[in-house]
Amino acid sequence: MSLQKHDFPSWIQPDNPGPWGIFLQQIDRVAPYLGSLSRWIETLKRPKRALIVDIPIELDNGTIAHFEGYRVQHNLSLGPGKGGVRFHQDVCLSEVMALAGWMSIKNAAINLPYGGAKGGIRIDVSKYSRKELEKVTRRYTSEIGLIIGPQKDIPAPDVNTNPQVMAWMMDTYSQNIGTTATGVVTGKPIALGGSLGRVEATGRGVFVVACEAARDKGLSIPGARVAVQGFGNVGGTAARLFAEAGALVVAVADHTGIIFNANGLNIPALTDYVAEHKGVKGFPEAEAIEADKFWGAEVDILIPAALEQQITLENVDLIKAKIIVEGANGPTTPQADDVLSQKGVYLVPDVIANAGGVTVSYFEWVQDFSSFFWTEDEINQRLERIMRQAYRSISEVAQQHGVSLRTAAYIVACSRILQARDLRGLYP
Repeated sequence: MSLQKHDFPSWIQPDNPGPWGIFLQQIDRVAPYLGSLSRWIETLKRPKRALIVDIPIELDNGTIAHFEGYRVQHNLSLGPGKGGVRFHQDVCLSEVMALAGWMSIKNAAINLPYGGAKGGIRIDVSKYSRKELEKVTRRYTSEIGLIIGPQKDIPAPDVNTNPQVMAWMMDTYSQNIGTTATGVVTGKPIALGGSLGRVEATGRGVFVVACEAARDKGLSIPGARVAVQGFGNVGGTAARLFAEAGALVVAVADHTGIIFNANGLNIPALTDYVAEHKGVKGFPEAEAIEADKFWGAEVDILIPAALEQQITLENVDLIKAKIIVEGANGPTTPQADDVLSQKGVYLVPDVIANAGGVTVSYFEWVQDFSSFFWTEDEINQRLERIMRQAYRSISEVAQQHGVSLRTAAYIVACSRILQARDLRGLYP
């Protein structure tokens, strides 16, 4: 599907809109299903607020370095902004805008009381010390402090960020306002008001909806063959849960390489290996394969859990998986989406599949406000119930309209967002 004519913000190139262009195409596809609410659809094509900040720090060698940071609030009609912060050398405004838009859809699809937001810093974390990354984090937090807060916008971990980064963000914000504000971020260490179950939440959510999708397609998880792209927090957790359920995880790819074992990889051993060697490359109990063999592997379930735009027209024809469950944000381009649909591949979109993280972030936020914390079993039970309910309701909409799960998720989410916008009206 070609991109419709849009009035792009002046900072986006109309001929090369990047990930934001993908988000716009997805919004265009849902417009015919919104009825009277479609009069508000332009609301979704314009971020409410986009902040670009300069982050100067003194490096360990005494020189001054500058980094570019972003925080985008896409839509706040349903509540405060919610979305992660990623540290990556290729982060750009278009990407952060798209990620914020997907967070709006994700939160509304799961029916959480949040709008969508996202943040990022252009930095290659491998080139800087822990102390330098702390300085970058604290200065970034101070710069975006005007627009974040427990009732405004609540950041969380994303690519190359973790509980320690969230601890630095929480402390910086708290120092600036003069009181401890644990609810300003989620994904914090347990000792600082973090929630049990948060670290594994996204991967667990991927596994839960994959099981629901497999049930709908008559596929048994024990014995199912699985390929996972990305072996970080999301892909690693999902792989472990699949293996524990009796599935064979036969292929894993990450930024260091791609490995394959037709009899199933030893996931606990691979997890230990990755912790020591920082990647899957060289794992002794598997053979190395090329990217085309990974995408073309004979598997039942494929989990793209790395970065966006991984399944494209260049590799989509290779895919033999029956089910794709998107652990990453935006891993499939709209054009590849169409090909997968024509091939009969059942795709569970990111806005459902990887919503486990933001769901447990919501639990953490609620617990911080009450200073009353739940057990990990309670967290996991609540998470699994919400994920299953969201999948089921969106699946019913898909069947009702004869559309894909992605389009159904957008119908549900956009209707909720735009109904709120309609009821709230315009101010002034």
